[in-house]
Amino acid sequence: MSLKHFRPLLRAVHRDAGYLAVGLTIIYAMSGLAVNHIKDWDPNFTEVRQTLQVPIGELQAEPGQSPANDQLARSVLHALNWKEPPRSVYAPTADELDITFENADLHVDLKRRVAVHNGQRDRFLLRSANFLHLNRGKKAWTYVADGYALILLTLAVSGMFMIKGKQGLFGRGALLVLLGASVPVCYILLSRP
Repeated sequence: MSLKHFRPLLRAVHRDAGYLAVGLTIIYAMSGLAVNHIKDWDPNFTEVRQTLQVPIGELQAEPGQSPANDQLARSVLHALNWKEPPRSVYAPTADELDITFENADLHVDLKRRVAVHNGQRDRFLLRSANFLHLNRGKKAWTYVADGYALILLTLAVSGMFMIKGKQGLFGRGALLVLLGASVPVCYILLSRP
């Protein structure tokens, strides 16, 4: 049988594999762009800085760490309707209170009754995509990633043989395949010390 008889089957396989790959390709591409530029920005979190009014009466802290400061922190957090428990409480001066959380901190000016919240907000979709892309899910996700790799391989191979003539693999297709393969090869050769 000639390749001509396989082309309709190749087109059908290529089409269906392409549809299967769309969702995963978008997730991997989005995540790949994000983690490639991790030195420029944090793809998992966005920085949050906000000033909050603390609706409490005039209070004073005991400089350093003390049970009184822990109670004061509870009062401030209650006034702010803050649910997360603090990891530590410290008073640099009698008019200041620093409250530290897992992904944030709160600097409270007791005299002015103002709190400055510095923290991080989760970029849920992008963080989830990065979790999958970097295979943090391990064993179970490895099977999905392997399946995706096989789909991409199917797309690459079936795509090479779908078109005949000058536009196909034995025409300009061969040049494009060689050009695509040369990119990682050249990069490896040129980046070696």
